[in-house]
Amino acid sequence: MMRRVNILCSFALLFASQNSLAVTYPLPPEGSRLVGQSLTVTVPDHNTQPLETFAAQYGQGLSNMLEANPGADVFLPKPGSQLTIPQQLILPATVRKGIVVNVAEMRLYYYPPDSNTVEVFPIGIGQAGRETPRNWVTTVERKQEAPTWTPTPNTRREYAKRGESLPAFVPAGPDNPMGLYAIYIGKLYAIHGTNANFGIGLRVSQGCIRLRNDDIKYLFDNVPVGTRVQIIDQPVKYTTEPDGSKWLEVHEPLSRNRAEYESDRKVPLPVTPSLRAFINGKKLM
Repeated sequence: MMRRVNILCSFALLFASQNSLAVTYPLPPEGSRLVGQSLTVTVPDHNTQPLETFAAQYGQGLSNMLEANPGADVFLPKPGSQLTIPQQLILPATVRKGIVVNVAEMRLYYYPPDSNTVEVFPIGIGQAGRETPRNWVTTVERKQEAPTWTPTPNTRREYAKRGESLPAFVPAGPDNPMGLYAIYIGKLYAIHGTNANFGIGLRVSQGCIRLRNDDIKYLFDNVPVGTRVQIIDQPVKYTTEPDGSKWLEVHEPLSRNRAEYESDRKVPLPVTPSLRAFINGKKLM
């Protein structure tokens, strides 16, 4: 969710170009981190599509759409109602290089080399207890078309507890949950596709990073081996723009363990001294 902290002078926004894959933004000028502009669309009369369809159409994850549209019906948005497409965002507070994954907002940022753009993809991440790594810097080790999957013994036991049988080896193909392409990062994790039509913007994987199939194919074709990959956890992003306007973007913090995930209590937002100073308008020394 994007919130403006103070009503200050207006300024021109950069517009996001929309295609069937990522949402691509021109990089903002020096000292700026705000990109894009939110859209508002009207749900068609006689709509029969779930919220996931609108999310995919506009390059968003389900969690992004739910945060921007509290109360929206996940299964069948009301015909004639308006949906906010959260295409305005603040770039993460880190280097603009290679791949940056912010698990808190379930987005992957790709900064193509020799390009003044950033491409933003929605992702699915690890379930509670099978978390995607956080605060980690690694590289793309290798890429694999038509990957296979070898579930760990723990994963197979978890499936068995739910009454589901999981084979020791899943061959490449349409039934493989890794989809048709995999980009391996580090030794144990991958950025990969999916064999399902849901799960992007949700905590659904065994710790890997899941993308829609068109999105992973684009990254597979364009991200070279050796690319820097950084995974961060920034539920709160904020920026003071060159014109003095202040912007705050807040996402639901991820649970830190299974007990928090199953609890009705909200995970508290991390309020750092720099965030407190930003909100109070004080300059840090």
